[in-house]
Amino acid sequence: MIDVRALIERVGPTLLRIVGTPDSTECVGDVVIAEPGVARTVADGDLVLGIAVTELTQAVALIRDCGTQGAAAVLLKAPMATDDEVVSTAESAGLALIEVRDGTAWAQLVWLIRAALAGTAVEDTDGGDHTHMGYPGLGDLFRLADAVADVVDAPVTIEDAHSQVLAYSARQDLTDPARVSTIMGRKQPDEVLAKFRARGTFRKLTKGGSAIFVPAQQDGTLPRLIMPIRMGGELLGSMWAVVPEEVSEERATAFADTAPLVALQLLRWRTIADSERRRSAGLVRILLEGGDGRRAAADELALTDEAHRVVAIDIRPADGSAEGHRLAMWEWITKGIGKRPLVTESEGLLYALVPERSGSGGWTALRESLDCHIHRRAGDAPRMLIAVGRAVGLGELAHSRQQAEEVLGLLRSGRTHEPVAVYEELWHQLVLNRMAGAATDAGVGTLGPLPPLREHDRNQGTEYLATLLAWLRHPGDPRAASAELRIHPNTFRYRMKRLDTLVDVDLDDPEVRSALLVQLLAEQWARHR
Repeated sequence: MIDVRALIERVGPTLLRIVGTPDSTECVGDVVIAEPGVARTVADGDLVLGIAVTELTQAVALIRDCGTQGAAAVLLKAPMATDDEVVSTAESAGLALIEVRDGTAWAQLVWLIRAALAGTAVEDTDGGDHTHMGYPGLGDLFRLADAVADVVDAPVTIEDAHSQVLAYSARQDLTDPARVSTIMGRKQPDEVLAKFRARGTFRKLTKGGSAIFVPAQQDGTLPRLIMPIRMGGELLGSMWAVVPEEVSEERATAFADTAPLVALQLLRWRTIADSERRRSAGLVRILLEGGDGRRAAADELALTDEAHRVVAIDIRPADGSAEGHRLAMWEWITKGIGKRPLVTESEGLLYALVPERSGSGGWTALRESLDCHIHRRAGDAPRMLIAVGRAVGLGELAHSRQQAEEVLGLLRSGRTHEPVAVYEELWHQLVLNRMAGAATDAGVGTLGPLPPLREHDRNQGTEYLATLLAWLRHPGDPRAASAELRIHPNTFRYRMKRLDTLVDVDLDDPEVRSALLVQLLAEQWARHR
């Protein structure tokens, strides 16, 4: 236990100053937030913070009440803390009177006092490995969320700029389905985001720097007090408090005053997260390249011997700003499905390493998340090509990476349009792709009827090669073939009749059809090589 004087010394004279104390001071029990006109039970030894005290009569009444209930000290801001009547009342009540320096955020004070009471330094409160719930450097943010919740008297979440939940307060006395689903999913659900976006909330967050009050909505969503978190003009994230109604100006101000402190913690978290990301990415790269040190890298990443898949992701934004989109995708993957997969970047591609199992953190969960992400993305969102290698042991991850890259080649060429293309599910496409590659290298395109057809297409602007390939791909089904070419079935039939007059070829011979298909696939493969 620690008494009032020792506590003030530990928190520091920059934030607190002793105005007066009894001859002997009590050991401090806990921190209590007081609000004028609201009954509050105070236990022996409590430190009482007069957050919303703005009038002299309120300060005097608070001190008398706290003295009666056995509090250890009352903390007030100037000018109340140094008023003669307030000082004399504190002396009569046997209370320590502490001045909170101007510019001190109440939530910062709650956070620091609780750390001091616990006998830890703030920088040590998140544990030696700087992790919380699987994310690096978030322990302090959770404690800070608790402190902010006490100040605003409401449950609080701290989110990053992508509406991912980084921390939330322990108190859950006031909640609604939107908050529950946000915490459970560690991100505000799309339907919740859409409601706040429709009210202009995110537009205000992006442009503003003050607290925003959003009234209750007809679907039962409770009111929100929202504070953007900025540093140097950059929007780092936001704080969301679920409130029963519009809060007092004093509490709203106290809520807003915590923003700089939260911003510092978000920057600290981002620095730790970036360092952890680089370290982890380097180790994953060793595994995927198949070089020396694979066993040591797997041990450092705490990988089990279960089979893993390599997922290759090629992000193609229309505006060309691929790097920012890759980082956003990296963060989405590593936060979106519980136990995060391991991710690295190489030559403009993202690679995720995931265990071959169902449940949180496994391939099944990631595939479901990727499918949903692709189908829900907005029209202006970047195009994503996602290719997946087979599940292999840790010693064969380089092979799974090569498989993923081979499938990625199919996606880039347009020969498959699967949202998530998996190696073993596209074996037939891979057979044709490899065969076409070998045929191209062997020069088979110079044989048979293709050279004159190719020359005719080039000189006359016709499309007989594409027509023949569609016919071979959809034998006996001119409607399907014409649909692939986006022409009328009668146009397709006319082209095929005309083709018979241009070249001498027996399309009834199955070996001729097979040879033509190999040639045409090889030509198509060469165009996208």
